[in-house]
Amino acid sequence: MKRCTYYLIGLLIFGFAGLLVFKKVTFNRDFTVGQQTDSLNGVAVYYNGGVGNVTGRNTTSDGYNLGLKYQCVEFVKRYYYEHLNHKMPDSYGHAKDFFDKSLSDGQKNTERNLTQYTNPSKTKPRVGDLLIFKETVFNKYGHVAIVSKVTDGEVEIIQQNPGPFVQSREIYRLDNKGGKWEIRYKRNLGWLRKD
Repeated sequence: MKRCTYYLIGLLIFGFAGLLVFKKVTFNRDFTVGQQTDSLNGVAVYYNGGVGNVTGRNTTSDGYNLGLKYQCVEFVKRYYYEHLNHKMPDSYGHAKDFFDKSLSDGQKNTERNLTQYTNPSKTKPRVGDLLIFKETVFNKYGHVAIVSKVTDGEVEIIQQNPGPFVQSREIYRLDNKGGKWEIRYKRNLGWLRKD
């Protein structure tokens, strides 16, 4: 019995260490870290390799913190800064921290200086909104992306650092039930919008 316990503990430690290495290593040899893979309105999306890879911090010439290079947060903040001329009052935090769970649908998120909508919401998502995803067992930081296209039945997002083999664009189903718009993806918390 004791031997089985030690064996199980060893397997768990080995598995956890393997997961940490996998999140930082680049297995996709089609791209190199920092290579442009996509863009939205002239703002580039860069390849990051393993989702846990960190290449340094990106700041603007005026000292505004955009985030860790090639992470999802860095792309959306760089997009909002370059394309929408928007600086967030709180320039730090993980992706999941962009969504304030204490706010009701349509309230102002003062830390980001954006209006926040819950999923589902009375307000339909639109191009340029930030889509916020909650954390998972394997990603305690959550994820954030930008809405790049909206129809009555779908939402397309553009994202940076979705994983070494995941595309920068994904499509989710969008439903309107009882006057509320719902993005049909269980990890989606809601969206933020510059008014």
